[in-house]
Amino acid sequence: MKAVILAVSLFLPLSFSVASAQPTKITVGYTAISAGHCPAWMAKESAIFRKNGLDVQLVYFRGGTTVVAALLSREVPISQVSGPWVVSASLRGADTVMIAGGIVITEWWLMTRPDIKTAEQLKGGTIGASFGGLPESMTRIALKRLGLTPLKDVAILQIPGLPERMSALEKGKVQAAMFPTPDNFVAQKRGFNNLVSVRLPYQSAGAATTRTFIRESPDIVRRYVKSQVEAVHLMKTNQENGKKVLVKYTGLQDKEILERTYDDISTDDRLPPKQYPTLEGLKNILEPLAETEPKAKSAKPEDFVDMRFIKELDESGFIDDLYKGRKR
Repeated sequence: MKAVILAVSLFLPLSFSVASAQPTKITVGYTAISAGHCPAWMAKESAIFRKNGLDVQLVYFRGGTTVVAALLSREVPISQVSGPWVVSASLRGADTVMIAGGIVITEWWLMTRPDIKTAEQLKGGTIGASFGGLPESMTRIALKRLGLTPLKDVAILQIPGLPERMSALEKGKVQAAMFPTPDNFVAQKRGFNNLVSVRLPYQSAGAATTRTFIRESPDIVRRYVKSQVEAVHLMKTNQENGKKVLVKYTGLQDKEILERTYDDISTDDRLPPKQYPTLEGLKNILEPLAETEPKAKSAKPEDFVDMRFIKELDESGFIDDLYKGRKR
């Protein structure tokens, strides 16, 4: 009998360790073929997710509306998405929150056709953008800086994807469109004019989930945030690998634009080692929303974040240890 008990006791730890070694399957969405989503791509391609016990399937959603719907339906419990979508959904009663900052300083260029070099020349024209998210927000900020009123001085045409907006600009279907990195560099090289640049603290592409999923599966969220932090570190310390990942997902072949893009998105101010969502950036999302959305007036940036997981990693010294000996 003792021999049987001993045999069982020896078997159980082994069986449990094998079971625990099985990675947790999870689908993660991202909303654009843009460099801002590189941390998720890096974590996937470098097996960082798998190292942290996650079997991640990355799914591209064309625009924030569909990815937020997938987030709320639990089709994708975690997603790479920009702050405006998280804030807007939350103001409508959803429990969406940012859990990792990703890109915390955004930069978009308003690219116009070669013959349009002033705000006056853009009047009466049409700008391509997707509605409700970062492109529309950046477009409105750009027009304000140019002294133009959206819908009055210029029309805004709904064009969800970045490749589709580039195509519309090339074919003359629109006179202007907002682009982030690397599409802004691509458009510039193709002869389009940078009428105005918008660069400011802003919660751009980062990791989001729901409070419900955090409550039900905190360990999965914890492992995802850890993966994001490690992927950001790898982007900064293994640039050659990072560039290969960027080429794979964006199709970017121009070496000059690839170098500019990678240098631009991997700086510490835009992609910080400590991946806290940006409260200042969320404030910059809320302020214009308050003009049309009453709930935004009383909302605070802290309402749209859950920083416990990144804070755990920070306070434990994990992030500082990652960057020990890093050459700047």
